[in-house]
Amino acid sequence: MAEKFVIKGGKPLRGEVEIRGAKNAAFPILAASLLTKEDCVVSNLPLIEDVFQMLKILEELGVKIFWIGRRTVKLNSFGVDLAKIPFATIKKFRGSILILGPLISRFGELKIPPPGGCLIGARPIDTHLDAFSQLGVDVSSKNGFYFFKSNGSRRSFASSFAKTSEDKKASEGTEVVLREFSVTATENTLLFSALCPQKTILKIADLDYQIQELVKVLIKMGADIKYSGPHCFEIIGAEKLNGFEYNLISDPIEAGTFIVAALATKGEVLIKNVELEFLDLFLKRLKDFGAKFQILDKKTIKIFPSENLKIDKVQSLIYPGINSDLQPELGVLATQTEGQTLIHDPLYEGRLKYLDELNKMGADIVFCDPHRAIINGPSKLVGAEIPSPDLRAGAALIIAGLVAKGKTTISNIYQIDRGYEKIEERLQKLRADIKRVKE
Repeated sequence: MAEKFVIKGGKPLRGEVEIRGAKNAAFPILAASLLTKEDCVVSNLPLIEDVFQMLKILEELGVKIFWIGRRTVKLNSFGVDLAKIPFATIKKFRGSILILGPLISRFGELKIPPPGGCLIGARPIDTHLDAFSQLGVDVSSKNGFYFFKSNGSRRSFASSFAKTSEDKKASEGTEVVLREFSVTATENTLLFSALCPQKTILKIADLDYQIQELVKVLIKMGADIKYSGPHCFEIIGAEKLNGFEYNLISDPIEAGTFIVAALATKGEVLIKNVELEFLDLFLKRLKDFGAKFQILDKKTIKIFPSENLKIDKVQSLIYPGINSDLQPELGVLATQTEGQTLIHDPLYEGRLKYLDELNKMGADIVFCDPHRAIINGPSKLVGAEIPSPDLRAGAALIIAGLVAKGKTTISNIYQIDRGYEKIEERLQKLRADIKRVKE
């Protein structure tokens, strides 16, 4: 039965909250277990729908999964069988794209349908397909499926433009130049290359927190990976990779969500287990906007009631820029600040859909184009019945409901559950009036 959140707003958040494991770091690290036949242990997993979906895909593939703690799983991929690939689950879940790299590298071929995911704009997998082609994989599509077959050819992109010996080409390695800064295409290239003993040079690589965590795991498994220049990795894989044990970092996006929730409600909240190193620019801009907070130690930040905030511009960019996943939360905060705020998300043309829902709640927002909008503030938001368009927009609309006068009802909260573990219970501990009810 479908569920919804019912929120009565107007109460400042007060108390303390601890951040859970990083959702987006969990996916590639769980996928890395497919590269070895040895046991792998991943701990500090967030207990959320997207993680359960990823584990379901692995289990249906033949991976043996054992819960050895509340947030810890042991995986063994010895018995993986490509005939068991769960097409239906893959079609619904964007994170499933990360099984491509490990399975193609390990088995040499693969057939899958296009993966699903949040509707935040066009999200084709062209960058992945192009990367695999550069890695010597034959890629084709037919009848709604993609087909991959490793042909054993490892061509150097750069050397193909020069007349050099085969020995020199081999020493230079295969060069992969991604078509754009793509987190998952970077991860898939790293996962594929970790099981190839030849050298791979990956350029235009994303460097966000989930990439950095994956690299640590692949090095633990026996791959040789170096950061060799701006957005560039040099990878020398191994013919056989080892198992690993790894404790996930806490989620920087979840931390940012609670930080903005505290500021928007003019609350006082202590937030623990925060990976501050991945929020440098986010916190710098909040300070510029007039936000009051104190960093107590490497993992703890305290937010104080902040009056007269003023936000001139929010622009989401690749790491180390402000993450696109935090743009909706900052958009809600902008409705409570003085003057005009330009919201610019160049990455996804569907990321601003939540602003339509804010207008229904009384915000004054003008759309410039699919990537830009101007928010005029401050606005007195009022409760409304609204849907959660996607995961991050849903979290932002919860914040809007906490700010708004009256009752806000948010439907389609499955989207929110995909990324935030029992968010209503954690907000209740911060004195928020929010309930989960059956539709």
